[in-house]
Amino acid sequence: MGLHLWRGERHVLNGLSLRLGAGEALQLLWPNGAGKTSLLRGVAGLLPIESGTVRWKGADTSTDYAAYCSDLAYLGHDLALKGDLTAAENLRYSVGLRRQIDAAAISGALQAVGLTAPHDELVRRLSAGQQRRVALARLALWDAQLWLLDEPAANLDAAGQAQVAEAIAAHLSRGGSALISTHQGLPLPAAFNRLSHSPQEFA
Repeated sequence: MGLHLWRGERHVLNGLSLRLGAGEALQLLWPNGAGKTSLLRGVAGLLPIESGTVRWKGADTSTDYAAYCSDLAYLGHDLALKGDLTAAENLRYSVGLRRQIDAAAISGALQAVGLTAPHDELVRRLSAGQQRRVALARLALWDAQLWLLDEPAANLDAAGQAQVAEAIAAHLSRGGSALISTHQGLPLPAAFNRLSHSPQEFA
């Protein structure tokens, strides 16, 4: 990919190239300020890349960005939830922009991530960990092939972190891919998992 990205005068990504195959996760265990979030946002098309290309299924994503987005699920620090909607309403709206979904699928997704709050509770009244569970439920319902995850286990207890790892492992077992920014590596099956401790590994 040969990605170059500057933030002001700082050269955050310096010719970085990496590959991610089907059924594979790459966990970025880079130190703070090394460019993990910038890389994810650049790959998602949310941050301009000054030089280099992002390719998906053999083609430059800029040639058909809409098709690329249909295969993409991005979970950043901002969970993109509507505080005055319930968890179920948030999922019905966001997933409904991509495909039809019924109440049973929404309820099952919320149960799968261990959300025990009443389904009629407004999201703004949920804890940070509960809100992240709602966002994680959205990932599975989006049915996207490529997951870009920025600290997906933040604000979660040990049980929640285990559920995140289980959800990612299930996604990989179906042939999906995941690029993950994390301070602590998630316990994913070794056959699916690669770790990177420094962006210089890909220079």
